[in-house]
Amino acid sequence: MRLINGLLRRRGKVPDTNERQGELFNQLPDAALLLDGTGCAVAANLALKRALGPTMPVRRGMAADRIFAAASRPAFQAWWADRVPEVELSLAAPDGHQAPLMTPVRIVLEDGACVLLLRDVTQRQAMAAQLAEADRLQALGTLAGGIAHDFNNLLAVIVSAADQALQQNGPMAEEAIRADLRQVSQAAERGAALVRQLLAYARQQVLTPRLVPLNQAVRGIAGLLQPLLGQRIDLELKLDEPERQVRIDPSQLDRVLMNLAMNARQAMPDGGTLTLMTGRALLLEPLRAEPEDVPPGRWTMLEVADTGHGIPAGLLPRIFQPFFTSRAQQGGTGMGLATVHGIVRQSGGYLLVESEVGRGTRIRILLPRIEDAPPAWVPMPAPEAEAASRNADPAGQPILLVEDEAPLRQLAERALKRAGWEVVAAEDAEDALALLDQGLKPAILVSDVVMPGMAGTELAAELHRRLPRTPVLLVSGYAPAMVREGNVKSSTDYLSKPYRPAELVEAVGRCVKG
Repeated sequence: MRLINGLLRRRGKVPDTNERQGELFNQLPDAALLLDGTGCAVAANLALKRALGPTMPVRRGMAADRIFAAASRPAFQAWWADRVPEVELSLAAPDGHQAPLMTPVRIVLEDGACVLLLRDVTQRQAMAAQLAEADRLQALGTLAGGIAHDFNNLLAVIVSAADQALQQNGPMAEEAIRADLRQVSQAAERGAALVRQLLAYARQQVLTPRLVPLNQAVRGIAGLLQPLLGQRIDLELKLDEPERQVRIDPSQLDRVLMNLAMNARQAMPDGGTLTLMTGRALLLEPLRAEPEDVPPGRWTMLEVADTGHGIPAGLLPRIFQPFFTSRAQQGGTGMGLATVHGIVRQSGGYLLVESEVGRGTRIRILLPRIEDAPPAWVPMPAPEAEAASRNADPAGQPILLVEDEAPLRQLAERALKRAGWEVVAAEDAEDALALLDQGLKPAILVSDVVMPGMAGTELAAELHRRLPRTPVLLVSGYAPAMVREGNVKSSTDYLSKPYRPAELVEAVGRCVKG
């Protein structure tokens, strides 16, 4: 508008001739359409003609909305009638070229005529997409660098300890070898923990959701948190009544609260207050927030708030990126909040973060509301009960073990045989089906999930078609969608790699006993 007014002031209020009027109109850098008092086209400037292309001429008297793609015409009409303040419209592109995206501005002239000025936002959106891609690549670079650093350290421990164990000799060799093997085992455990954190961030872990009374769960974790927070941090609970239930894996809910509480403790080195609060939220329209927008709906809310030093506004968009940390010197790994975000999103929820430097941080977890659902929180079995299931009766039918990695297959077979089981091993699903064709009726199928050819989930489905009552234990380093989403029979259980031999034996015994 300022450009048009400036040109009019320089050239006079009304052009002297049609030639000068056309020159002024065509000098506009933005696409423009001159309309008469009835809203019909009078002329298009050169910029609009170039944008529409030669196959879409603007004819005198045509309706203004005809220059836009059919899908954009209702939005234009709503804007023209002042029902919406701003719209983005696609120009018509009958010749197949990419239609630019425009935002319209209406400039009223004398006698009811007007100029429809169209500003191309395609370039602006392309630049925004480039910036988003740059941010994504930076996050991936941080992720790759963090994984490489941590895993190289773990591999250095494993290689060094294994090499020393091989070189041991003399009267003290046995004890020295045991010490080196303990180093190998501990490094492997740290590597497995890092993989679990990455899977949580990527929403690829196996969850066992159940209905959890939220207040009861918060009270339970609060008893564990207070000693960890120390005497200088007060823990307050503000729990909404009546009790509300959420559908989530209870162990992962504990993990979320533990991670957030430990972050809050680091933010309050001189003491303060950590508040755990539950409540309800009703969103009638999408809510713009960090780290992502929240759709409308009815939500159950869990809030974790601290009175710590707060997070600078410039860092808020990055705090959920894996391996990003502002506490590297204090031992921060950068995986805590990334893990929280992955667990919450995989559970169908969203996060809202508010922080002010010097005042503290407030993180709200929104989970889908469960209305009028019966209590269904079953406590996890005690360690003694689990231990009792380890030595299942191995008499009778054998275990059908399917694993395409030969070293893992051999180690698993050795562990199960040492526990007293008879084992029939196969290196892939095709070999396993051949054994079933020969009349094998196993006590249980223990199968890797991701294998060449037929996947373990498909093998389990075929087994259940033939032998519906046979239990299945699926084993994998990560959970494919079918397992994560629970699309397996109730007689199917899951064990994550890496596992200890005793964990495999225990899982098999638990499945067989049902």
